[in-house]
Amino acid sequence: MKSFRRVLTLTLPRRRQFVNITSQVEAALAESGIREGVLLCNAMHITASVFINDDESGLHGDFETWLEKLAPEKPHSQYAHNGYEDNADAHMKRQIMGREVVVAVTAGRLDFGPWEQIFYGEFDGKRPKRILIKIIGE
Repeated sequence: MKSFRRVLTLTLPRRRQFVNITSQVEAALAESGIREGVLLCNAMHITASVFINDDESGLHGDFETWLEKLAPEKPHSQYAHNGYEDNADAHMKRQIMGREVVVAVTAGRLDFGPWEQIFYGEFDGKRPKRILIKIIGE
């Protein structure tokens, strides 16, 4: 059994954005040499998310609309957390979209279903954020 660790760092220009990171995750898997096992990919910040879904812009727009209805950014005064930073909504959006994904590795590839891709969700951007890729297997 062996393990492999890679950290990606992203600095996104907007406060909220979804980025397909599948190719970076696949590159880490290829570099690891692991053919059978599991891959964990998680956001290392409490205002960001990693999730699996379809790479379709309409769906991503729907996520944005839905999340803003559930946890609107403004008015900032609606949240007890806001004070030093006005990002309480980002914490809530992350909670909804999730912290991490775990994907089976089979024959050296991510064992996805149809249309599945890995995404990084940024909810309080404009600064460097890290994403952990940890792969365990043989």
